[in-house]
Amino acid sequence: MSTLGIAIVGTGMIGAVHRRAALLAGAAVRGVAASSAQRAREVAQSWNLPRAYRDLDEVLADPQVQVVHVCTPNHLHRGMAQAALEAGKHVICEKPLATTLEDAKALAALAAARGRVATVPFVYRYHPVVREARARIAQGELGPLHLIHGSYLQDWLLDPASNNWRVDPALGGASRVFADIGSHWCDLVEWVGGERFIDVSAAFATVIDERGAPSGQSFSTPAAGGAWQPVTSEDVAAAMFRTSAGTLASLTVSQVSAGRRNRLWFEIDGARASVAFNQEDAERLWIGLPDQREAIFVRGPGAGSAEQRRLSVLPAGHAQGYGGCFDAFVADTYRAIEGEQPQGLPTFEDGVRSALIVDRVIASARTRAWTPIG
Repeated sequence: MSTLGIAIVGTGMIGAVHRRAALLAGAAVRGVAASSAQRAREVAQSWNLPRAYRDLDEVLADPQVQVVHVCTPNHLHRGMAQAALEAGKHVICEKPLATTLEDAKALAALAAARGRVATVPFVYRYHPVVREARARIAQGELGPLHLIHGSYLQDWLLDPASNNWRVDPALGGASRVFADIGSHWCDLVEWVGGERFIDVSAAFATVIDERGAPSGQSFSTPAAGGAWQPVTSEDVAAAMFRTSAGTLASLTVSQVSAGRRNRLWFEIDGARASVAFNQEDAERLWIGLPDQREAIFVRGPGAGSAEQRRLSVLPAGHAQGYGGCFDAFVADTYRAIEGEQPQGLPTFEDGVRSALIVDRVIASARTRAWTPIG
């Protein structure tokens, strides 16, 4: 594989995650762009990068950059990803791909027209035991599906003093908790279970009406005594889906559940067996069997499906996690740029699918009616 030159646009927590994954995949990180030239210089020095770009235009003018990683607040994704594609760059764009369905569709169409590799980090697909669950369902081990259920729970906004740009619909989009984390659950469950949602009935609730003024740091609590701002985005959400095969699915999402850091959990129940996955205990896949039996499949390179073994880069007992998923996703994106076809790589088309589901969930929450997804 040739050495790809990449640039990172955005310097928050997720920008640092992208940088690490790019380096581990063998890319050359040429530089970084930030919200200001000064911020870019500070981060370039901290990250030991050769260049601090003044702005996105300077990134796109660099002939040494083949791939642009867009790691900025949501409302900037459409314009930045579009400019990168029009400049002939491959793109990894943080989710959501865009804050509206129309913008997401436009980006996917542009990527296809320009023949560029364009991916979205739905990285929970890259947990090895998630690949094992998908393989078992595809092989028919569960039988016809009876029920899909689960949740994605966080607590980083439990304190009313906690805030950041995601809470503001002008920056984060019309939905917060569902678009931010419910979208991950939906992408994962559709991909693992092999059945697409066709209808949804949803409800949103804002349980903290005012929050402290946001700080510039993600996932932080600002000092007390600042200004308070009204909240219009949801803190919790619930949704029921129906799949194309008629299977019911239920989802609860929250960013105000005490003690839950990133508990993405799903269970898929079939006529012959069930599987369950908890992202906070990602080394194990629970398997429910008839006659009061159950089993645990433990991640490792020596057993299970081919994809599970490929992604198990450490021996069993040496825990892998979210960082490893992100590393594998970025490496697969670069392999796709080199002409390979990695299994399960989430592209801009998957970003459009996510935007469609979020759009319909918002519509259902507003009308309190079953709403077709398509």
